[in-house]
Amino acid sequence: MAGHNVRDPLMNVEYHEKCPGCQVDQQKAAQHGHLPISRLFTVFIAVLTTAMQVSSLFPFIYFMVQDFNIAKQEEDISYYAGFVGSSYMLGRALTSVFWGKVADRYGRKPVIIIGTSTIVIFNTLFGLSINYWMAVIMRFLLGSLNGLLGPIRAYTFEILQEEHHALGQSIVAASWGTGLILGPALGGFLAKPADNFPHLFSPRSIFARFPYFLPCLALSLFALVVVIASLWLPETLHNHDLRKIPSDDPIVDLEISALVESDATVCTHEKKKSKSKESLYSNWPLMSSILVYCVFSIHEMAYLEIFPLWAESPRRLGGLSYSTINVGEVLAISGLGLLLFELYLYPKLEKKVGCILITRISAVVSIPLLTSYTYIAMLSGILLSISINCASLFKNVLSEFIVTGLFILQNRAVDQHQRGTANGIAMAFMSLSKAIGPAIGGALLSWAQGRRDVAFLPGPQMVWFILNIVQAIGVTMTFKPFLVERPL
Repeated sequence: MAGHNVRDPLMNVEYHEKCPGCQVDQQKAAQHGHLPISRLFTVFIAVLTTAMQVSSLFPFIYFMVQDFNIAKQEEDISYYAGFVGSSYMLGRALTSVFWGKVADRYGRKPVIIIGTSTIVIFNTLFGLSINYWMAVIMRFLLGSLNGLLGPIRAYTFEILQEEHHALGQSIVAASWGTGLILGPALGGFLAKPADNFPHLFSPRSIFARFPYFLPCLALSLFALVVVIASLWLPETLHNHDLRKIPSDDPIVDLEISALVESDATVCTHEKKKSKSKESLYSNWPLMSSILVYCVFSIHEMAYLEIFPLWAESPRRLGGLSYSTINVGEVLAISGLGLLLFELYLYPKLEKKVGCILITRISAVVSIPLLTSYTYIAMLSGILLSISINCASLFKNVLSEFIVTGLFILQNRAVDQHQRGTANGIAMAFMSLSKAIGPAIGGALLSWAQGRRDVAFLPGPQMVWFILNIVQAIGVTMTFKPFLVERPL
């Protein structure tokens, strides 16, 4: 027997008692201006743990591949390391659309719980890898079974009122960016514990047998906490026909209709059927933002792969001769700074100048910043430490400003019932780009380190030059008529 429905004459909406989406919308209407802090925090840590397991291997993958004895010479280690990093994104690219459709049909919450549960299992197994191919397969399974990021972006959009959408996407981007930075920091600090902390870990312990198990185990335990916390998240997907109350005032009808549509409360089965006929691939505001982000994703993931490999490379190869702990310290500082900039600065800038202009300026400024890495490598001592920390911080802040703006554009480009699928399509394209990034990054650094004596852009100088070309292509794509925003 159907439950009783509740009508809100001011919003011109009928709330259905047994619809979880209606319950969330009713709470939003009753608590206007109120932020659901506990839900946003759960979203934050769910994205954080996903991002951390993407990047936590970067500081130790160089040494992990070295221990597998698959590379014939030192310059080839970065080449093989790139494929371990890219296997995760390849798996995610193949299944992102599927997980988006699951989120649109069964809800966002099940996909979030399944995704974080995957980390608990397969990230632990990755830390216990006994050879190169086991490591590659575990990373591939991690990517293919974790479809969390697209649906959780849609979920964040749906639990917030329209005036807080920029803040919501900023929280997702801040969490993602912070996780991408703190993941390597965790990996750098906890890798090889029997060597780095012999007074705590015995040479006969499992952590000596598997020197990269501890960072994976720590992250898996954190993911288990996230799985438990996610059980209390409310579902936001509607499962009914939502009818409007007629009004005698056509102006009021028009205003209310626009308000209801902007808050994504109209989600009927009939509307779903008609709207689903409109191909998302012909939605240019959506597809243009996805294609722009694909270019920036190649740059971002190549950089995230290259930076620790370059920093840990010996000076004779143009690197900094940093240890995993040194790299972890740099990335920890970058992660903390990124979190503060993203949460407090970005929402204010977005209100003043808009997300497209922020994306464009951030991409332009990062080009000379990345060029400075060539000269930073010539420094030493405290001057090197200060310079690389500042450069790393601002590089990652600018990258996440780019990501946040494009996230907002993608979610504004579609209505609620298509948002999960749209984010799945976005994640498929982006994951394919991000799979290319680490593979290219590792191979590029390996190739560049083998041409240290040439006259034109020797060693890592060629790496920064090529990354800047990719960034410049992305900048040109942020202008009209290519990148356009859907009218509100």
